[in-house]
Amino acid sequence: MDRGDLQQLSKEELIELVLRLQRPDKTSRTSSKPPSLDRKERREHARPGGAKPGHEGHSRKLSESFDRLYDHKPSICPACGLGFVGEEEGQLISEHDKIDIMPIKPFVERHRRFARCCSGCGTLVEAQLPAAVGGTPFGPNLHALATYFKTFQAVSYERLQAIFAELFGLTISQGGLMNMLCRAQKAFKASREQAVARLRRADVVASDETGVRIEGANSYHWVFRCEEAVVHQASTTRAASVVREVMGGHEPQVWLSDRYSAQQGHGGSHQTCLAHLARKVAFALENSDDMVPLRLKLWLGTVFALARNIKHFAASTIAAKQRDLERQLADILAVATACDLSREIQAQLRRAQHQLLTFCAWPGKVEVTNNACERDLRPSVIQRKVTNGYRAMWAAQGEADVRTVVDTARLAPGITAFGTIFSTVRA
Repeated sequence: MDRGDLQQLSKEELIELVLRLQRPDKTSRTSSKPPSLDRKERREHARPGGAKPGHEGHSRKLSESFDRLYDHKPSICPACGLGFVGEEEGQLISEHDKIDIMPIKPFVERHRRFARCCSGCGTLVEAQLPAAVGGTPFGPNLHALATYFKTFQAVSYERLQAIFAELFGLTISQGGLMNMLCRAQKAFKASREQAVARLRRADVVASDETGVRIEGANSYHWVFRCEEAVVHQASTTRAASVVREVMGGHEPQVWLSDRYSAQQGHGGSHQTCLAHLARKVAFALENSDDMVPLRLKLWLGTVFALARNIKHFAASTIAAKQRDLERQLADILAVATACDLSREIQAQLRRAQHQLLTFCAWPGKVEVTNNACERDLRPSVIQRKVTNGYRAMWAAQGEADVRTVVDTARLAPGITAFGTIFSTVRA
């Protein structure tokens, strides 16, 4: 915008432009921006690292098992110089672990075929090719390891090639790594279909999406979550058609998401993510002296408190609290204000007014935030930042299949990502 453009603006438009320029930047606490984009504090105001005063120190616990044991006993008394005799056990005073990793190298299993001549008829009989050596020379352990590094540690093909060469002494081309990942990802298809089937039976479903690059174009990574499954989906579009494709015609009783239009209208009822609204309220509260953001902050605090303790309330108590919250919100939205930030939030809340307290009808079954889906998407965001996306759609969808199986398995306690990948690939 140059001087000529500014001269064409009205007085009111110039005032609005100046006010907008005076607003501070949004942060991860007052918007949906990631913390990595926040401005760093000045060094003199930054908090020092390390343990804080009063922090109780902790030491590493001894391993439950060990591979080698050394006992250290005194041989001579330093007081009188007399040597100890016999093999008495003595008194155990301390134990210490020394932990290291043994050198890792590939385990090569060579299969040799022979041909033998029959002494009766003279036919040369060749040994059959064993099933173990058909197709790829790489075993399931390598396939699982490559899948884990690529999917959950955001390792690019170039760095993955270096890991195998420098740590394991194994030379694999990038094309070979791609083929390895393609073969491994096929093992997750069946378990993914099981997760999708559970999603299509769920009463409560949450969803979210984030941008990715696939084949050099802007695309999207979706996630759908219910009590029994987490389903990831790669797509070239952010439209509602992705939701319809994944859900296969199933309409849950409650849908949880942000206020993006493509995620609306897929359930009997809708619960809007209140964390998004809370960040907007925090931004308005920091940059305005108006009372509306403060009242909304207090109102949201009451809603979050109700959501945390809703399992302990009787149905009549929940209904009474819901009616009280609805009256309070109606009063706040009816307030006339000259603050544009307050008016903007009021307008957003009016549009979503019937979606803010849906959780009250489903005590303990419907969350008030979509934070679980955002946590499921975080590895994909890291992958995007580190590798800049996917070279092909099969890689993006294959990785989504792996994440579906692993995240669904990790709904149960004590399940690890690599353990799930290892067992799925070997199966």
